[in-house]
Amino acid sequence: MSAPVNYFNLTLPATQPAVALRQLLQDWLIPWKWQHLLRVGQKVQVNGRYRYFNELVGPGDQISLNFDFLAAETQPYRPSPGHLPLLYQDETTVVVNKPSGLKTHPNKPTETGSVLNILSQQLTVPPLMVHRLDQQTSGALLIATSPAVVPIFNRQLSLKTMGRDYLAWVHDQHQLPLTGAIDLPIGLDPLDRRKRQVDFKTGLPAQTNYQVQCYQAQRSLVALQLTTGRTHQLRVHLAALGHPIINDPLYDPQADLQAPMLLHGAQLHFDQPFSTNLVTVTAPLPSYFPTGDLN
Repeated sequence: MSAPVNYFNLTLPATQPAVALRQLLQDWLIPWKWQHLLRVGQKVQVNGRYRYFNELVGPGDQISLNFDFLAAETQPYRPSPGHLPLLYQDETTVVVNKPSGLKTHPNKPTETGSVLNILSQQLTVPPLMVHRLDQQTSGALLIATSPAVVPIFNRQLSLKTMGRDYLAWVHDQHQLPLTGAIDLPIGLDPLDRRKRQVDFKTGLPAQTNYQVQCYQAQRSLVALQLTTGRTHQLRVHLAALGHPIINDPLYDPQADLQAPMLLHGAQLHFDQPFSTNLVTVTAPLPSYFPTGDLN
C-alpha cells in the first residue's frame, strides 16, 4: 500500500481574488496549527519561493503545500475482500456507494467486513473516515485518502458547508405537509443502548428539513437534508412525527426485518480541498428502492 499524498501543487484559478496568503489558507480551512507549521518550516511556497503570510497571492499563482510534518497514518483496518462502487475519486478523496447492511467502520480492531475494511484492500492508500452512514442506510459515503484533508472535511461538516441529501420512504397514513423543518433535540434511549430518542432535557440540538416528493397509498417519498448530524437523526425525527422510515429495524413497529430499510444517501455536496470547486456526487438508487412514479 502506498503512502498517502501530503504534498500538493496548486494553480489559483482566474477567478481567485487577490488576498493575503494567510487569508487563502484560512479560506481553505487549513487548521491554524498547521498554518503555523507551514509558515515556520517554509513548507508553503508561491511560484517556487517562500512568501510572508501577509503578501498577496492571486490568479495564476502556483501554491505548493508540504504536509510532511503530519504523522504517518498506520493501517488500523484489517483488509476484507470485496469491491465497492466508487462514485468519485481524486488524490485526497473517494465517495463510495455504500450498500445497505454494510457497516461504515469496524467497532473492534479484529472486526472485518465494513466499508473501511474493504477499501483497505481496494484502494492503494489507507482510507480515513470523515462521516458515517448507519449500517442499514445505503448511499454516498465520503472517505478521505490523505490525512491533510480530514480536518478540512470535519470543518466543512461543522460549518454546514458539506451538504448531505437523503431520500426515504415513510409510513404516511395522515399525509405529511409538503415541506417542513423538524427541530427536536436527540439523546440516548435509557432503555435500549442501540437507540436514540427525542429528549428535551438533555438531548443535543438536531434539525432536519424535508420535502415530500410524492404521496402513495399509506406511504410517502421524502427528500431530507441534515442541518445537524446526530446519530440516527433522520430515523428518530421521522419516527417522532409518527412517520417512521419503512423497514427501520429500530424505529418502525411494522418493519419487515428481512427487507432493507428504505433510507438512501442520495447526494453529497462538498468543497474540494485547497480550492473553491464545489463537488456534487449522486448515488444511484438501489434496485429495491421504489421510485416516485410507481403506483
